[in-house]
Amino acid sequence: MSAPTLFDSFQLGGMTLPNRIVMAPLTRNRAGAGFVPSPLAPEYYAQRADAGLLITEASQISQQGQGYQDTPGIYTDAQVEGWKAVTDAVHARGGHIVIQLWHVGRVSHTALQPNGGAPVAPSAITAATKTFVNNGFVETSEPRALELAEIPGILEDYRRAAANAIKAGFDGVEIHGANGYLIDQFLKDGSNQRTDDYGGSIENRARFLLEVVDTIVAEIGANRTGLRLSPVSPANGVSDSNPQALFNYVAEQLEKRHLLFVHVVEGATGGPRDVAPDFSFDALRQRFTGPWIVNNGYDLELAQRAIGDGKADLVAFGKPFIANPDLVERLRRNAPLNEPDRDTFYGGGAKGYTDYPTLADAAA
Repeated sequence: MSAPTLFDSFQLGGMTLPNRIVMAPLTRNRAGAGFVPSPLAPEYYAQRADAGLLITEASQISQQGQGYQDTPGIYTDAQVEGWKAVTDAVHARGGHIVIQLWHVGRVSHTALQPNGGAPVAPSAITAATKTFVNNGFVETSEPRALELAEIPGILEDYRRAAANAIKAGFDGVEIHGANGYLIDQFLKDGSNQRTDDYGGSIENRARFLLEVVDTIVAEIGANRTGLRLSPVSPANGVSDSNPQALFNYVAEQLEKRHLLFVHVVEGATGGPRDVAPDFSFDALRQRFTGPWIVNNGYDLELAQRAIGDGKADLVAFGKPFIANPDLVERLRRNAPLNEPDRDTFYGGGAKGYTDYPTLADAAA
């Protein structure tokens, strides 16, 4: 039997994906009033529906969970309706789409928080990073440590967001457990210095992640619940003293839960793949035997090798999808890719969002 290729179909939960190419979540800061997805969002996602699976831009589960201006939410009726237009457009094109559920934790600013309050985090340690507020990048605000009594409320926000996602017509959700946001802050000992049941040991630091997973699985089912992790990425100032032991344990726990998929950022998010050369992603893959999505710096050759060698079931592409709505066809033909306009990544309208040409446009 020949090895699978990037362009072979794949059965993911109840979905038969036409190929193994995933559109990675990409924050574009174009939400409108009430943090409702942009009226252009249905077109943007539908243009890219040839991907085997679309993962939306990260969408906050509450106002407290927001860290950047003009990012969409999934906690109000208006937001649900806005996303319903997106899922309808994607499904009309025969596509499959899940929403990424987001709580940024300390990567926020008082200007975005309810009543101008401090962002929340496992511990009161300011993130060594910037956020995007009032059309500019600014230092994040000093967070406050979450009280134990507040954690059930955040779990309820995740539950409600997952229920809203299904109401909006999504095929499932991806829990954002990566890139230095709240779940990752709990996981890693550089940002978690708690001394209660959510800090200290690996088991304690993984507790919040697993409670979020279990809460969402109880609401919508494991076959509609995915998770993104970034074991060694320094994104947003997080670090851990022993990431291999931590994520080996996490993978073992996830294996028991039979999730729809695990999506792993290999290396530094949007940066070098070899940021931690001694870390074994294969060790995680051996511990979690469900569908495995890899991401970060993949081109056609590297993606084909990952699929053919069995190191991944699916490969997620991020920036290439911004400028290439027909990325699947371009990869299939090994055709040249459009270069993205970085000035239009965050905020704005159709320019740099829905106006990139396809191969068919170029031929015409």
